[in-house]
Amino acid sequence: MITKSIPSLFTVANLFLGIIAVILVFPDNAKPELAAMMVIIAMLMDGVDGRVARALNAQSEFGKELDSLSDVISFGVAPAFIMYSVAFQELNSAAAWIITALFPICGALRLARFNVVSGMPGYFIGLPIPAAGGVLATLALFHKDIALSVLMASTLVLSCLMVSTIRYPNFKKLGIPKNAIWVVPIIVVVVVALGILFPHHLSKIIFVPLVLYALYGLKKNVDRRLPNRKRKRRLENQLQEEAVPGEHSA
Repeated sequence: MITKSIPSLFTVANLFLGIIAVILVFPDNAKPELAAMMVIIAMLMDGVDGRVARALNAQSEFGKELDSLSDVISFGVAPAFIMYSVAFQELNSAAAWIITALFPICGALRLARFNVVSGMPGYFIGLPIPAAGGVLATLALFHKDIALSVLMASTLVLSCLMVSTIRYPNFKKLGIPKNAIWVVPIIVVVVVALGILFPHHLSKIIFVPLVLYALYGLKKNVDRRLPNRKRKRRLENQLQEEAVPGEHSA
């Protein structure tokens, strides 16, 4: 029974960190760097819980639903609040509320689709909400260096990517051997310690691979569409070449 509960403990830790991230952006606290770090550590928990469940053969519908509910808070609500607290309060209230709310709404829609629609083997359909939330939370740390219009556009683009049909590689299938599960708590403790000691620098460093992952899906989607366009152009050129001799011979 205890073994079966271990994956859920990581999921609950993910949810706990998401709630702490929200608390850390309240005006009385105002620690966006630490809040972003909580989202990053929650990503680690989210990546670990499924792998631990598979290693212990403890997968369940309960765990799946709990994971989705936790993700909405940790990677939907928390990152949106972080961005709102550091950047969007300068906007018109209606615009700020709509853009802020749109992100967790799209995240919830993406998770609902993930739970009921079977995806492609090895791929996610749409940008996974942990990656989108990680990008938004860490992007907020650059609010002094990036124009407000860019932050708004980035939030909207990330929201759209989550509910898009763009394929993203699924690294969750990379499992953890059962005899190596003891390493997981050590990794978690080390990452948490680094996150608390260097929240500002570590969050900004992690921003880079997360953005590259988001852009990778866009690039692959464009690459898949380009061959079709090239084929169409070739066919059009062939038809034109065949039509020209006919006109001359007439």
